[in-house]
Amino acid sequence: MSILVVDDEKIIVKGIKFNLEHDGYEVDTAYDGEEALEKIRNKNYDAILLDLMLPKIDGLEVCRIVREFSNVPIIMLTAKSDDIDKLIGFEYGADDYVTKPFNVMEIKARVRAVLRRSGNGENRKSGSSHHSIIRGAVELDPLERRVEVDGREVVLTAKEFDVLEFLMRNAGHVYSRENLMAALWGESSQADTRTVDVHIRHLREKLERNAAEPEFILTKWGVGYYFKQ
Repeated sequence: MSILVVDDEKIIVKGIKFNLEHDGYEVDTAYDGEEALEKIRNKNYDAILLDLMLPKIDGLEVCRIVREFSNVPIIMLTAKSDDIDKLIGFEYGADDYVTKPFNVMEIKARVRAVLRRSGNGENRKSGSSHHSIIRGAVELDPLERRVEVDGREVVLTAKEFDVLEFLMRNAGHVYSRENLMAALWGESSQADTRTVDVHIRHLREKLERNAAEPEFILTKWGVGYYFKQ
């Protein structure tokens, strides 16, 4: 597994690199946004740890640019803890968020989680869930982590895929934002429940013919979201 760590604080990079390599990961490093983009364009990473505040090109812009050509899982590292900053990060395509100062054990746990969700982790081939899930015009392959609508492949981020898979597996069941947060982000997540709205909106924009009048991911007003059965 190959991971890129991007932060302008070299002591942080050194610590993360040491601990991830100790766990058997191959780790590359970058110290500004331009260097990070160059490396990402020239190598396929399994995950990226990306600081928000970077020289030359900031982390949000790096994330936005990467999302134009790759769905590699991205964990944002930031000293900012405001919910609005996290929401902006998710808007730009981040899969997870860790606020400084952090424990290296948390970093390793988040890396394992995004690798597992993206299909790059050890559980990729464990599989009772290898059969495709088909709901109307939407087909989701859990093993290959592919989604097609009317035969057209739709490219999703790791977290968008998780949300869609959960809703499709439980089609017809309505889940509140809090239910979805607990099931998909975990009780210890630093994300705000509005993050769910961001991911639902992104999914509708990618899946629906008209995001304003969704056919697949529906809202039960005052309760939550569900996938049409």
